[in-house]
Amino acid sequence: MEITQDKEMLHELETELHVQIVPGTEVMVDVGNHHFVKSSAASDQVLVPQPSNDPHDPLNWSPLWKFSTLACASAVTFLQAMGPLAIAPTFPYLIEEFHSNFADVVDFTGIAILVLGFSNFIWVPLSTSFGRRPVYIMSTAICLASSIWKARATSYSSFYGACVLNGIAGGPGETIQPNVIADMMFLHTRGTHNTIYFLFYYGGLILGPILAGPMAQNTGWRSFWWLNVAMLGTTLVALIFGFPETKWHRALPNETSHEASAAKPSSPEKAAISVMEGDGSIEGGRSGSDMEDLSHAATKDRDPYLGKGYPSKAQFGFYTPNINPLASIALDIWIPWKLFAFPIVEFAAFILSFSSSAFLTLNLTQSEVFAAPPYNFSPLAVGFTNFAILAGGIIGFVTAGPLSDWISMRLTLRNRGIREPEMRLPTMIPYVLIMILGNFIVAFGYEQQWDWKVIVIIGYSCAGIQVAALPAITATYAVDSYKPVAGSIFVAATVNKNVYGYGFSKYITPWITKSGFVKPIMTNMTLITIWCSFGVRSSDVREDHDVYAKEVPRCNIELWQLVQNKVKAAPGVDLTYTYIKERYVLTALTIVLDVQAMV
Repeated sequence: MEITQDKEMLHELETELHVQIVPGTEVMVDVGNHHFVKSSAASDQVLVPQPSNDPHDPLNWSPLWKFSTLACASAVTFLQAMGPLAIAPTFPYLIEEFHSNFADVVDFTGIAILVLGFSNFIWVPLSTSFGRRPVYIMSTAICLASSIWKARATSYSSFYGACVLNGIAGGPGETIQPNVIADMMFLHTRGTHNTIYFLFYYGGLILGPILAGPMAQNTGWRSFWWLNVAMLGTTLVALIFGFPETKWHRALPNETSHEASAAKPSSPEKAAISVMEGDGSIEGGRSGSDMEDLSHAATKDRDPYLGKGYPSKAQFGFYTPNINPLASIALDIWIPWKLFAFPIVEFAAFILSFSSSAFLTLNLTQSEVFAAPPYNFSPLAVGFTNFAILAGGIIGFVTAGPLSDWISMRLTLRNRGIREPEMRLPTMIPYVLIMILGNFIVAFGYEQQWDWKVIVIIGYSCAGIQVAALPAITATYAVDSYKPVAGSIFVAATVNKNVYGYGFSKYITPWITKSGFVKPIMTNMTLITIWCSFGVRSSDVREDHDVYAKEVPRCNIELWQLVQNKVKAAPGVDLTYTYIKERYVLTALTIVLDVQAMV
Protein backbone atom coordinates (compact mmCIF):
# COMPACT_ATOMS: atom_id res chain seq x y z
CA MET A 1 0.00 0.00 0.00
CA GLU A 2 1.59 3.21 -1.13
CA ILE A 3 1.09 6.44 0.80
CA THR A 4 2.13 10.02 0.30
CA GLN A 5 3.91 12.28 2.77
CA ASP A 6 3.03 15.81 1.67
CA LYS A 7 -0.67 16.65 1.97
CA GLU A 8 -0.40 19.74 -0.22
CA MET A 9 1.29 17.82 -3.00
CA LEU A 10 -1.22 14.99 -2.66
CA HIS A 11 -4.06 17.49 -3.02
CA GLU A 12 -2.43 18.96 -6.12
CA LEU A 13 -2.13 15.49 -7.66
CA GLU A 14 -5.77 14.73 -6.89
CA THR A 15 -6.86 18.05 -8.36
CA GLU A 16 -4.80 17.48 -11.50
CA LEU A 17 -6.08 13.92 -11.98
CA HIS A 18 -9.66 14.50 -10.69
CA VAL A 19 -9.26 11.35 -8.59
CA GLN A 20 -9.12 10.69 -4.85
CA ILE A 21 -5.81 8.90 -4.18
CA VAL A 22 -6.14 6.30 -1.43
CA PRO A 23 -3.89 3.45 -0.29
CA GLY A 24 -3.85 0.76 -2.97
CA THR A 25 -4.28 3.31 -5.78
CA GLU A 26 -0.99 4.20 -7.44
CA VAL A 27 0.13 7.11 -9.62
CA MET A 28 2.43 5.57 -12.22
CA VAL A 29 3.21 8.67 -14.32
CA ASP A 30 4.52 12.20 -13.81
CA VAL A 31 1.69 14.63 -13.14
CA GLY A 32 1.98 18.32 -14.01
CA ASN A 33 5.12 19.69 -12.35
CA HIS A 34 5.51 16.65 -10.13
CA HIS A 35 8.19 14.21 -11.24
CA PHE A 36 9.15 10.95 -9.59
CA VAL A 37 12.18 8.69 -9.56
CA LYS A 38 12.17 6.55 -12.72
CA SER A 39 13.69 3.17 -13.45
CA SER A 40 16.31 4.93 -15.62
CA ALA A 41 17.10 8.37 -17.03
CA ALA A 42 15.58 7.45 -20.40
CA SER A 43 12.46 5.78 -18.97
CA ASP A 44 9.02 7.13 -18.13
CA GLN A 45 8.41 4.21 -15.73
CA VAL A 46 7.71 5.68 -12.27
CA LEU A 47 9.03 3.54 -9.45
CA VAL A 48 6.53 2.53 -6.78
CA PRO A 49 7.45 2.65 -3.98
CA GLN A 50 9.88 5.52 -4.39
CA PRO A 51 13.32 4.45 -3.10
CA SER A 52 15.21 6.40 -0.48
CA ASN A 53 18.64 7.94 -1.21
CA ASP A 54 20.36 5.43 1.10
CA PRO A 55 22.66 2.87 -0.57
CA HIS A 56 21.57 0.24 1.97
CA ASP A 57 17.87 0.52 1.04
CA PRO A 58 16.94 -2.90 -0.46
CA LEU A 59 15.15 -1.09 -3.29
CA ASN A 60 18.51 0.41 -4.28
CA TRP A 61 20.54 -2.79 -4.12
CA SER A 62 22.48 -3.82 -7.20
CA PRO A 63 21.08 -6.61 -9.41
CA LEU A 64 23.74 -8.97 -8.01
CA TRP A 65 22.64 -8.48 -4.41
CA LYS A 66 18.97 -8.73 -5.34
CA PHE A 67 19.68 -11.94 -7.24
CA SER A 68 21.63 -13.41 -4.32
CA THR A 69 18.87 -12.56 -1.87
CA LEU A 70 16.06 -13.89 -4.05
CA ALA A 71 18.06 -17.02 -4.92
CA CYS A 72 18.50 -17.83 -1.22
CA ALA A 73 14.83 -17.12 -0.50
CA SER A 74 13.75 -19.27 -3.46
CA ALA A 75 16.00 -22.13 -2.31
CA VAL A 76 14.38 -22.05 1.14
CA THR A 77 10.91 -21.95 -0.42
CA PHE A 78 11.75 -24.89 -2.69
CA LEU A 79 13.34 -27.13 -0.03
CA GLN A 80 10.83 -26.42 2.74
CA ALA A 81 8.00 -27.22 0.33
CA MET A 82 9.62 -30.40 -1.00
CA GLY A 83 9.49 -32.54 2.13
CA PRO A 84 5.79 -32.94 3.02
CA LEU A 85 4.47 -34.12 -0.37
CA ALA A 86 7.56 -36.07 -1.44
CA ILE A 87 6.30 -39.07 0.54
CA ALA A 88 3.55 -40.04 -1.92
CA PRO A 89 5.56 -42.34 -4.28
CA THR A 90 7.13 -44.06 -1.26
CA PHE A 91 3.80 -45.04 0.33
CA PRO A 92 4.23 -48.77 -0.55
CA TYR A 93 7.68 -48.83 1.08
CA LEU A 94 6.46 -47.01 4.21
CA ILE A 95 3.50 -49.39 4.53
CA GLU A 96 5.92 -52.31 4.46
CA GLU A 97 8.51 -50.65 6.71
CA PHE A 98 6.09 -49.62 9.45
CA HIS A 99 3.55 -52.49 9.03
CA SER A 100 0.81 -49.98 8.33
CA ASN A 101 -1.92 -49.33 5.72
CA PHE A 102 -2.54 -46.78 2.98
CA ALA A 103 -4.86 -44.51 5.00
CA ASP A 104 -2.37 -44.31 7.88
CA VAL A 105 0.65 -43.39 5.74
CA VAL A 106 -1.40 -40.70 3.95
CA ASP A 107 -1.62 -39.09 7.41
CA PHE A 108 2.13 -38.37 7.18
CA THR A 109 1.28 -35.85 4.46
CA GLY A 110 -1.90 -34.59 6.13
CA ILE A 111 -0.37 -33.77 9.52
CA ALA A 112 2.57 -31.94 7.93
CA ILE A 113 0.18 -29.82 5.84
CA LEU A 114 -1.97 -28.97 8.88
CA VAL A 115 0.95 -27.99 11.12
CA LEU A 116 2.57 -25.98 8.29
CA GLY A 117 -0.28 -23.49 8.16
CA PHE A 118 -0.48 -22.78 11.87
CA SER A 119 3.30 -22.60 12.29
CA ASN A 120 3.22 -19.26 10.51
CA PHE A 121 1.58 -17.73 13.57
CA ILE A 122 5.08 -18.14 15.01
CA TRP A 123 7.29 -17.37 12.03
CA VAL A 124 5.59 -14.32 10.51
CA PRO A 125 5.42 -12.32 13.78
CA LEU A 126 9.10 -13.16 14.34
CA SER A 127 9.97 -12.00 10.81
CA THR A 128 8.10 -8.73 11.32
CA SER A 129 9.70 -8.06 14.71
CA PHE A 130 13.24 -9.34 14.18
CA GLY A 131 13.65 -9.66 10.42
CA ARG A 132 13.45 -12.18 7.57
CA ARG A 133 17.06 -13.33 7.99
CA PRO A 134 16.83 -14.97 11.46
CA VAL A 135 13.57 -16.69 10.54
CA TYR A 136 15.06 -18.21 7.40
CA ILE A 137 18.20 -19.38 9.25
CA MET A 138 16.35 -20.90 12.21
CA SER A 139 13.64 -22.61 10.15
CA THR A 140 16.18 -24.11 7.73
CA ALA A 141 18.21 -25.48 10.63
CA ILE A 142 15.10 -27.12 12.12
CA CYS A 143 14.15 -28.56 8.71
CA LEU A 144 17.65 -30.01 8.54
CA ALA A 145 17.11 -31.71 11.92
CA SER A 146 13.71 -33.10 10.85
CA SER A 147 15.21 -34.61 7.69
CA ILE A 148 17.88 -36.38 9.76
CA TRP A 149 15.11 -37.66 12.05
CA LYS A 150 13.10 -38.99 9.08
CA ALA A 151 16.12 -40.72 7.61
CA ARG A 152 16.79 -42.50 10.92
CA ALA A 153 13.17 -43.22 11.96
CA THR A 154 12.47 -46.87 12.81
CA SER A 155 8.78 -46.76 13.76
CA TYR A 156 5.51 -45.23 12.58
CA SER A 157 5.27 -42.89 15.57
CA SER A 158 8.86 -41.73 15.15
CA PHE A 159 8.38 -40.89 11.47
CA TYR A 160 5.07 -39.19 12.35
CA GLY A 161 6.84 -36.99 14.90
CA ALA A 162 9.47 -36.05 12.30
CA CYS A 163 6.65 -35.02 9.93
CA VAL A 164 5.21 -32.76 12.65
CA LEU A 165 8.59 -31.11 13.20
CA ASN A 166 9.00 -30.71 9.43
CA GLY A 167 5.60 -29.00 9.31
CA ILE A 168 6.54 -26.58 12.11
CA ALA A 169 9.83 -25.66 10.44
CA GLY A 170 8.46 -25.44 6.87
CA GLY A 171 6.11 -22.49 7.45
CA PRO A 172 8.46 -19.71 6.21
CA GLY A 173 8.66 -21.42 2.82
CA GLU A 174 5.00 -20.52 2.33
CA THR A 175 4.90 -16.95 3.64
CA ILE A 176 8.20 -15.08 3.91
CA GLN A 177 9.34 -14.78 0.28
CA PRO A 178 6.40 -12.52 -0.74
CA ASN A 179 7.54 -10.14 2.00
CA VAL A 180 11.12 -10.28 0.70
CA ILE A 181 9.83 -9.48 -2.80
CA ALA A 182 7.80 -6.53 -1.51
CA ASP A 183 10.88 -5.31 0.39
CA MET A 184 13.15 -5.27 -2.68
CA MET A 185 11.04 -5.10 -5.84
CA PHE A 186 9.04 -2.29 -7.38
CA LEU A 187 5.33 -2.59 -8.05
CA HIS A 188 5.56 -3.02 -11.82
CA THR A 189 7.65 -6.23 -11.43
CA ARG A 190 5.92 -7.80 -8.44
CA GLY A 191 3.64 -9.96 -10.57
CA THR A 192 6.63 -11.62 -12.22
CA HIS A 193 8.55 -12.11 -8.98
CA ASN A 194 5.54 -13.46 -7.08
CA THR A 195 5.04 -15.96 -9.89
CA ILE A 196 8.69 -16.98 -9.48
CA TYR A 197 7.95 -17.55 -5.79
CA PHE A 198 4.98 -19.78 -6.61
CA LEU A 199 7.06 -21.61 -9.24
CA PHE A 200 9.69 -22.53 -6.65
CA TYR A 201 7.05 -23.35 -4.05
CA TYR A 202 5.06 -25.66 -6.29
CA GLY A 203 8.29 -26.78 -7.97
CA GLY A 204 9.36 -28.18 -4.60
CA LEU A 205 6.01 -29.89 -4.19
CA ILE A 206 6.26 -31.37 -7.70
CA LEU A 207 9.94 -32.34 -7.82
CA GLY A 208 9.86 -34.00 -4.40
CA PRO A 209 7.87 -37.01 -5.63
CA ILE A 210 9.91 -37.13 -8.86
CA LEU A 211 13.10 -37.56 -6.84
CA ALA A 212 11.67 -39.68 -4.02
CA GLY A 213 10.16 -42.37 -6.25
CA PRO A 214 13.32 -43.36 -8.18
CA MET A 215 15.52 -43.05 -5.09
CA ALA A 216 13.19 -45.28 -3.06
CA GLN A 217 13.24 -47.92 -5.79
CA ASN A 218 16.99 -47.88 -6.42
CA THR A 219 18.70 -46.88 -3.17
CA GLY A 220 15.96 -47.10 -0.51
CA TRP A 221 13.44 -44.57 0.74
CA ARG A 222 15.81 -43.21 3.43
CA SER A 223 18.29 -41.98 0.82
CA PHE A 224 15.89 -39.24 -0.25
CA TRP A 225 15.96 -37.72 3.24
CA TRP A 226 19.75 -37.82 3.34
CA LEU A 227 19.68 -35.89 0.05
CA ASN A 228 17.46 -33.35 1.82
CA VAL A 229 20.02 -33.09 4.60
CA ALA A 230 22.75 -32.24 2.09
CA MET A 231 20.66 -29.65 0.24
CA LEU A 232 19.37 -27.98 3.42
CA GLY A 233 22.89 -27.81 4.85
CA THR A 234 24.16 -26.10 1.69
CA THR A 235 21.24 -23.65 1.78
CA LEU A 236 21.90 -22.85 5.43
CA VAL A 237 25.46 -21.81 4.58
CA ALA A 238 24.19 -19.75 1.61
CA LEU A 239 21.71 -17.93 3.87
CA ILE A 240 24.39 -16.97 6.36
CA PHE A 241 26.65 -15.42 3.71
CA GLY A 242 24.28 -14.49 0.87
CA PHE A 243 21.00 -13.33 2.42
CA PRO A 244 21.15 -9.87 4.05
CA GLU A 245 18.20 -8.49 5.97
CA THR A 246 15.57 -6.94 3.66
CA LYS A 247 13.25 -5.43 6.27
CA TRP A 248 13.37 -1.64 5.82
CA HIS A 249 11.26 1.12 7.26
CA ARG A 250 9.49 3.57 4.94
CA ALA A 251 8.27 6.61 6.83
CA LEU A 252 4.55 7.08 7.43
CA PRO A 253 3.00 10.55 7.18
CA ASN A 254 2.75 11.01 10.94
CA GLU A 255 6.44 10.18 11.24
CA THR A 256 7.54 12.88 8.82
CA SER A 257 5.09 15.67 9.56
CA HIS A 258 7.17 16.92 12.49
CA GLU A 259 10.31 16.94 10.37
CA ALA A 260 8.50 18.77 7.59
CA SER A 261 7.28 21.50 9.94
CA ALA A 262 10.75 21.90 11.44
CA ALA A 263 12.44 22.23 8.08
CA LYS A 264 9.86 23.60 5.69
CA PRO A 265 11.18 24.20 2.15
CA SER A 266 11.83 27.81 1.28
CA SER A 267 10.11 27.53 -2.11
CA PRO A 268 7.66 25.23 -3.89
CA GLU A 269 10.49 23.95 -6.07
CA LYS A 270 12.17 22.52 -2.97
CA ALA A 271 9.10 20.52 -1.98
CA ALA A 272 8.49 17.03 -3.30
CA ILE A 273 6.18 14.14 -3.02
CA SER A 274 7.50 10.72 -2.15
CA VAL A 275 5.37 7.64 -2.53
CA MET A 276 6.47 5.11 0.03
CA GLU A 277 5.42 1.91 1.74
CA GLY A 278 5.01 1.20 5.44
CA ASP A 279 5.28 -2.32 6.88
CA GLY A 280 6.26 -1.77 10.48
CA SER A 281 9.94 -2.50 9.90
CA ILE A 282 12.81 -0.41 11.19
CA GLU A 283 15.29 1.61 9.15
CA GLY A 284 15.56 5.04 7.65
CA GLY A 285 13.41 6.66 5.00
CA ARG A 286 13.46 9.87 3.04
CA SER A 287 11.40 12.98 3.61
CA GLY A 288 10.06 15.18 0.88
CA SER A 289 12.68 17.85 1.56
CA ASP A 290 15.44 15.50 0.46
CA MET A 291 14.44 16.03 -3.17
CA GLU A 292 15.21 19.58 -4.07
CA ASP A 293 14.35 19.85 -7.75
CA LEU A 294 11.12 18.73 -9.39
CA SER A 295 12.22 19.35 -12.97
CA HIS A 296 12.19 16.38 -15.33
CA ALA A 297 15.93 16.67 -15.91
CA ALA A 298 16.60 16.22 -12.21
CA THR A 299 14.63 13.00 -11.70
CA LYS A 300 17.49 10.84 -12.97
CA ASP A 301 19.69 12.26 -10.23
CA ARG A 302 17.08 11.98 -7.49
CA ASP A 303 18.45 8.61 -6.36
CA PRO A 304 22.14 8.20 -7.25
CA TYR A 305 22.25 4.74 -5.62
CA LEU A 306 19.43 3.18 -7.65
CA GLY A 307 20.75 -0.17 -8.91
CA LYS A 308 24.13 0.45 -7.25
CA GLY A 309 23.36 -0.05 -3.56
CA TYR A 310 24.58 -2.79 -1.26
CA PRO A 311 23.66 -4.17 2.18
CA SER A 312 25.37 -2.83 5.28
CA LYS A 313 27.22 -4.94 7.85
CA ALA A 314 24.27 -4.51 10.20
CA GLN A 315 22.03 -6.21 7.64
CA PHE A 316 24.14 -9.35 8.03
CA GLY A 317 23.52 -9.48 11.78
CA PHE A 318 21.62 -12.38 13.28
CA TYR A 319 18.54 -10.26 13.98
CA THR A 320 17.21 -6.71 13.70
CA PRO A 321 16.52 -5.00 17.05
CA ASN A 322 12.94 -4.01 17.77
CA ILE A 323 11.95 -1.34 20.29
CA ASN A 324 8.66 -3.05 21.19
CA PRO A 325 8.78 -6.70 20.04
CA LEU A 326 5.95 -8.02 22.21
CA ALA A 327 3.43 -5.52 20.88
CA SER A 328 4.56 -6.21 17.32
CA ILE A 329 4.26 -9.98 17.79
CA ALA A 330 0.83 -9.69 19.41
CA LEU A 331 -0.40 -7.52 16.53
CA ASP A 332 0.90 -9.99 13.95
CA ILE A 333 -0.86 -12.86 15.71
CA TRP A 334 -4.16 -10.98 15.77
CA ILE A 335 -4.17 -9.42 12.28
CA PRO A 336 -4.38 -12.69 10.24
CA TRP A 337 -7.54 -13.67 12.10
CA LYS A 338 -9.02 -10.24 11.50
CA LEU A 339 -8.13 -10.41 7.80
CA PHE A 340 -10.43 -13.41 7.38
CA ALA A 341 -13.30 -10.88 7.44
CA PHE A 342 -11.97 -8.97 4.39
CA PRO A 343 -13.36 -10.06 1.00
CA ILE A 344 -10.12 -9.47 -0.91
CA VAL A 345 -8.14 -11.65 1.49
CA GLU A 346 -10.85 -14.32 1.49
CA PHE A 347 -10.91 -14.21 -2.31
CA ALA A 348 -7.15 -14.84 -2.52
CA ALA A 349 -7.15 -17.39 0.33
CA PHE A 350 -9.87 -19.62 -1.08
CA ILE A 351 -8.49 -19.58 -4.61
CA LEU A 352 -5.11 -20.57 -3.16
CA SER A 353 -6.81 -23.32 -1.11
CA PHE A 354 -8.89 -24.86 -3.88
CA SER A 355 -6.22 -24.49 -6.56
CA SER A 356 -3.62 -26.15 -4.32
CA SER A 357 -6.04 -28.95 -3.48
CA ALA A 358 -6.45 -29.68 -7.19
CA PHE A 359 -2.71 -30.36 -7.22
CA LEU A 360 -2.86 -32.21 -3.89
CA THR A 361 -5.47 -34.55 -5.39
CA LEU A 362 -2.99 -35.67 -8.04
CA ASN A 363 -0.27 -36.18 -5.45
CA LEU A 364 -2.46 -38.36 -3.23
CA THR A 365 -4.08 -40.41 -6.00
CA GLN A 366 -1.24 -41.04 -8.47
CA SER A 367 0.10 -44.10 -6.64
CA GLU A 368 -3.40 -45.46 -6.06
CA VAL A 369 -4.30 -45.13 -9.75
CA PHE A 370 -1.12 -45.81 -11.71
CA ALA A 371 0.37 -48.55 -9.49
CA ALA A 372 -2.80 -50.63 -9.99
CA PRO A 373 -4.11 -52.38 -13.13
CA PRO A 374 -4.41 -51.60 -16.00
CA TYR A 375 -1.35 -49.31 -15.66
CA ASN A 376 0.86 -51.27 -13.19
CA PHE A 377 3.44 -48.45 -12.94
CA SER A 378 6.50 -48.89 -10.74
CA PRO A 379 7.23 -46.23 -8.05
CA LEU A 380 9.82 -44.85 -10.48
CA ALA A 381 7.21 -44.42 -13.24
CA VAL A 382 4.65 -42.97 -10.81
CA GLY A 383 7.19 -40.36 -9.72
CA PHE A 384 7.96 -39.47 -13.33
CA THR A 385 4.30 -38.54 -14.02
CA ASN A 386 5.02 -35.40 -12.01
CA PHE A 387 7.22 -34.12 -14.83
CA ALA A 388 3.99 -33.18 -16.63
CA ILE A 389 2.91 -31.06 -13.65
CA LEU A 390 6.36 -29.47 -13.56
CA ALA A 391 6.19 -28.64 -17.29
CA GLY A 392 2.77 -27.08 -16.76
CA GLY A 393 4.08 -25.08 -13.81
CA ILE A 394 6.90 -23.69 -15.94
CA ILE A 395 4.39 -22.67 -18.63
CA GLY A 396 2.27 -20.97 -15.96
CA PHE A 397 5.35 -19.20 -14.60
CA VAL A 398 6.56 -17.98 -18.00
CA THR A 399 3.14 -16.60 -18.95
CA ALA A 400 1.20 -15.57 -15.82
CA GLY A 401 3.58 -13.09 -14.16
CA PRO A 402 4.60 -11.11 -17.25
CA LEU A 403 1.04 -11.23 -18.62
CA SER A 404 -0.35 -9.96 -15.31
CA ASP A 405 2.17 -7.09 -15.23
CA TRP A 406 1.53 -6.25 -18.91
CA ILE A 407 -2.27 -6.22 -18.61
CA SER A 408 -2.22 -4.11 -15.46
CA MET A 409 0.20 -1.65 -17.08
CA ARG A 410 -1.99 -1.39 -20.22
CA LEU A 411 -5.05 -0.70 -18.07
CA THR A 412 -3.03 1.83 -16.07
CA LEU A 413 -2.16 3.73 -19.24
CA ARG A 414 -5.80 3.68 -20.34
CA ASN A 415 -6.75 5.00 -16.91
CA ARG A 416 -4.46 8.08 -17.20
CA GLY A 417 -1.60 6.52 -15.28
CA ILE A 418 -3.67 5.54 -12.23
CA ARG A 419 -3.34 1.90 -11.20
CA GLU A 420 -5.88 -0.05 -9.18
CA PRO A 421 -5.02 -3.47 -7.71
CA GLU A 422 -7.99 -5.04 -9.52
CA MET A 423 -6.32 -4.40 -12.87
CA ARG A 424 -4.38 -7.67 -12.51
CA LEU A 425 -7.44 -9.88 -12.30
CA PRO A 426 -8.49 -10.16 -16.00
CA THR A 427 -5.34 -12.28 -16.41
CA MET A 428 -7.15 -15.10 -14.60
CA ILE A 429 -9.56 -15.82 -17.46
CA PRO A 430 -7.42 -18.17 -19.64
CA TYR A 431 -6.07 -20.02 -16.60
CA VAL A 432 -9.57 -20.70 -15.27
CA LEU A 433 -10.45 -22.33 -18.60
CA ILE A 434 -7.25 -24.41 -18.50
CA MET A 435 -8.05 -25.46 -14.93
CA ILE A 436 -11.53 -26.66 -15.93
CA LEU A 437 -10.13 -28.69 -18.85
CA GLY A 438 -7.48 -30.34 -16.69
CA ASN A 439 -9.91 -31.34 -13.93
CA PHE A 440 -12.37 -32.83 -16.42
CA ILE A 441 -9.64 -34.94 -18.02
CA VAL A 442 -8.21 -36.20 -14.73
CA ALA A 443 -11.60 -36.97 -13.13
CA PHE A 444 -13.11 -38.87 -16.05
CA GLY A 445 -9.75 -40.29 -17.13
CA TYR A 446 -9.23 -41.84 -13.70
CA GLU A 447 -12.81 -43.10 -13.50
CA GLN A 448 -12.93 -44.63 -16.99
CA GLN A 449 -9.26 -45.67 -17.11
CA TRP A 450 -8.31 -43.65 -20.18
CA ASP A 451 -4.91 -43.93 -21.80
CA TRP A 452 -2.34 -42.65 -19.28
CA LYS A 453 -0.87 -40.32 -21.91
CA VAL A 454 -4.08 -38.28 -22.05
CA ILE A 455 -4.38 -38.10 -18.26
CA VAL A 456 -0.75 -37.21 -17.64
CA ILE A 457 0.26 -35.12 -20.65
CA ILE A 458 -2.92 -33.01 -20.83
CA GLY A 459 -4.61 -33.35 -17.42
CA TYR A 460 -1.48 -33.13 -15.25
CA SER A 461 0.01 -30.34 -17.39
CA CYS A 462 -3.15 -28.25 -17.06
CA ALA A 463 -3.02 -28.79 -13.28
CA GLY A 464 0.55 -27.47 -13.25
CA ILE A 465 -0.37 -24.39 -15.30
CA GLN A 466 -3.29 -23.38 -13.10
CA VAL A 467 -1.51 -24.02 -9.79
CA ALA A 468 1.36 -21.74 -10.85
CA ALA A 469 -0.87 -19.00 -12.25
CA LEU A 470 -4.10 -18.54 -10.28
CA PRO A 471 -2.61 -18.32 -6.75
CA ALA A 472 0.18 -16.01 -7.97
CA ILE A 473 -2.24 -13.56 -9.62
CA THR A 474 -4.67 -13.39 -6.69
CA ALA A 475 -1.91 -13.23 -4.06
CA THR A 476 -0.25 -10.32 -5.87
CA TYR A 477 -3.65 -8.60 -6.03
CA ALA A 478 -4.11 -8.98 -2.26
CA VAL A 479 -0.60 -7.72 -1.51
CA ASP A 480 -1.07 -4.73 -3.83
CA SER A 481 -4.24 -3.89 -1.89
CA TYR A 482 -2.86 -4.36 1.62
CA LYS A 483 0.94 -4.01 1.45
CA PRO A 484 1.52 -3.16 5.17
CA VAL A 485 0.11 -6.56 6.17
CA ALA A 486 1.53 -8.67 3.33
CA GLY A 487 2.94 -11.24 5.75
CA SER A 488 -0.34 -11.53 7.63
CA ILE A 489 -2.19 -12.01 4.33
CA PHE A 490 -0.08 -15.07 3.58
CA VAL A 491 -0.56 -16.39 7.12
CA ALA A 492 -4.34 -16.14 6.70
CA ALA A 493 -4.18 -17.66 3.22
CA THR A 494 -1.89 -20.56 4.17
CA VAL A 495 -3.89 -21.42 7.29
CA ASN A 496 -7.00 -21.50 5.12
CA LYS A 497 -5.20 -23.59 2.46
CA ASN A 498 -3.64 -26.06 4.86
CA VAL A 499 -6.72 -26.66 6.98
CA TYR A 500 -8.70 -27.33 3.81
CA GLY A 501 -5.84 -29.45 2.44
CA TYR A 502 -5.66 -31.48 5.64
CA GLY A 503 -9.38 -32.21 5.53
CA PHE A 504 -9.20 -33.02 1.84
CA SER A 505 -6.27 -35.41 2.33
CA LYS A 506 -8.01 -37.03 5.32
CA TYR A 507 -11.27 -37.79 3.56
CA ILE A 508 -10.48 -38.05 -0.15
CA THR A 509 -9.45 -41.73 0.05
CA PRO A 510 -12.72 -42.97 1.65
CA TRP A 511 -14.69 -40.56 -0.57
CA ILE A 512 -13.10 -42.06 -3.69
CA THR A 513 -13.71 -45.59 -2.37
CA LYS A 514 -17.39 -44.79 -1.88
CA SER A 515 -18.19 -42.50 -4.85
CA GLY A 516 -15.37 -42.81 -7.38
CA PHE A 517 -13.04 -40.10 -8.67
CA VAL A 518 -15.48 -37.81 -10.46
CA LYS A 519 -17.41 -36.39 -7.50
CA PRO A 520 -14.47 -35.23 -5.30
CA ILE A 521 -12.41 -33.85 -8.21
CA MET A 522 -15.35 -32.08 -9.86
CA THR A 523 -16.50 -30.66 -6.52
CA ASN A 524 -13.12 -29.03 -6.00
CA MET A 525 -13.10 -27.77 -9.61
CA THR A 526 -16.53 -26.18 -9.09
CA LEU A 527 -15.29 -24.38 -5.98
CA ILE A 528 -12.29 -22.97 -7.87
CA THR A 529 -14.53 -21.78 -10.71
CA ILE A 530 -17.06 -20.10 -8.42
CA TRP A 531 -14.41 -18.19 -6.46
CA CYS A 532 -12.48 -17.17 -9.57
CA SER A 533 -15.69 -15.89 -11.15
CA PHE A 534 -15.98 -13.26 -8.41
CA GLY A 535 -12.64 -11.75 -9.41
CA VAL A 536 -13.09 -12.08 -13.15
CA ARG A 537 -16.42 -10.28 -13.09
CA SER A 538 -15.44 -7.55 -10.65
CA SER A 539 -12.33 -6.71 -12.70
CA ASP A 540 -13.92 -6.97 -16.14
CA VAL A 541 -12.52 -4.32 -18.47
CA ARG A 542 -15.23 -1.72 -19.04
CA GLU A 543 -16.02 -0.72 -22.57
CA ASP A 544 -17.12 2.65 -21.24
CA HIS A 545 -13.83 4.19 -20.08
CA ASP A 546 -15.66 6.87 -18.11
CA VAL A 547 -17.26 4.23 -15.88
CA TYR A 548 -13.85 2.86 -14.94
CA ALA A 549 -12.16 6.24 -14.70
CA LYS A 550 -14.89 8.01 -12.72
CA GLU A 551 -17.23 5.61 -10.94
CA VAL A 552 -14.62 3.44 -9.23
CA PRO A 553 -12.62 6.47 -8.01
CA ARG A 554 -15.95 7.80 -6.75
CA CYS A 555 -16.18 4.64 -4.62
CA ASN A 556 -12.65 5.37 -3.43
CA ILE A 557 -13.68 8.91 -2.46
CA GLU A 558 -16.65 7.70 -0.43
CA LEU A 559 -14.52 5.09 1.29
CA TRP A 560 -11.63 7.44 2.02
CA GLN A 561 -13.94 10.12 3.37
CA LEU A 562 -15.53 7.54 5.64
CA VAL A 563 -12.11 6.53 6.96
CA GLN A 564 -10.98 10.12 7.45
CA ASN A 565 -14.13 10.92 9.42
CA LYS A 566 -13.53 7.93 11.68
CA VAL A 567 -9.96 9.01 12.31
CA LYS A 568 -11.03 12.59 13.12
CA ALA A 569 -13.58 11.21 15.58
CA ALA A 570 -10.92 9.11 17.31
CA PRO A 571 -7.55 10.91 17.47
CA GLY A 572 -4.58 8.60 17.48
CA VAL A 573 -6.19 5.90 15.33
CA ASP A 574 -3.79 4.59 12.68
CA LEU A 575 -5.03 5.82 9.29
CA THR A 576 -3.54 2.92 7.34
CA TYR A 577 -5.14 0.16 9.39
CA THR A 578 -8.44 2.03 9.53
CA TYR A 579 -8.39 2.04 5.74
CA ILE A 580 -7.67 -1.69 5.66
CA LYS A 581 -10.55 -2.29 8.03
CA GLU A 582 -12.97 -0.41 5.80
CA ARG A 583 -11.74 -1.40 2.33
CA TYR A 584 -14.44 -4.03 2.06
CA VAL A 585 -16.78 -1.09 1.41
CA LEU A 586 -14.91 -0.41 -1.82
CA THR A 587 -15.30 -4.06 -2.87
CA ALA A 588 -19.03 -3.94 -2.19
CA LEU A 589 -19.49 -0.68 -4.10
CA THR A 590 -17.53 -2.06 -7.06
CA ILE A 591 -19.78 -5.13 -7.19
CA VAL A 592 -22.84 -2.86 -7.15
CA LEU A 593 -21.42 -0.98 -10.16
CA ASP A 594 -20.88 -4.29 -11.96
CA VAL A 595 -24.47 -5.33 -11.33
CA GLN A 596 -25.70 -1.97 -12.62
CA ALA A 597 -23.54 -2.35 -15.72
CA MET A 598 -24.98 -5.82 -16.41
CA VAL A 599 -28.56 -4.53 -16.03
